[in-house]
Amino acid sequence: MANTRRQDEIATTALELLDERGADAVSLRAVAERMGVRLNTVSWHVKTKARLLELMADAIVARVSLEDLPPDPAERFREVAHRYRRALLGFRDGARVVAGTYPAGEHTLRTAEAVVGALLECGLDEREAAWTAWTAVYFTLGLTQEEQGAPTSMGDVLRTAVTPEAYPALTRTLGHLAGGTFEERFAFGLDLISRRAGP
Repeated sequence: MANTRRQDEIATTALELLDERGADAVSLRAVAERMGVRLNTVSWHVKTKARLLELMADAIVARVSLEDLPPDPAERFREVAHRYRRALLGFRDGARVVAGTYPAGEHTLRTAEAVVGALLECGLDEREAAWTAWTAVYFTLGLTQEEQGAPTSMGDVLRTAVTPEAYPALTRTLGHLAGGTFEERFAFGLDLISRRAGP
């Protein structure tokens, strides 16, 4: 059985590489080189690149604090979502790493438990709670991944491509499509999702 402490060390090293060089630079070989060990040592504990990414994803989600959450379940749901986003933003390509995995690690599960538990307390039935949680996760991952990878000139690209003749609806809303911060867009989208949970 792979040593959990060694897996944690490997995940930590992989996250250091992630922050320094981005997701494309992370590999079992690169982690082994950084740790000063043979590739088969890392492979014995982690087995595959997919498993390494799962460990990294769970370590990223470990940054989601579940301390001092609001007692109101709807507010608690929103607060955990905000903390989840901040955890993803805490690492270069953090959302990209988490979005590509389906980990069932301790930290991922405890965060999911907090989200689904809050939604159930809001009065949603089991299906609504589960699917609203998925909606919040997908939205947060997608928007955060875009934020971490978006070029600063995205607004200029849209303004150049969108013309009134070809795209009248987009032209009317261009100031909003190309404007606003990612934080504002996140707050808006989360508010829409949160309406399932009540005021």
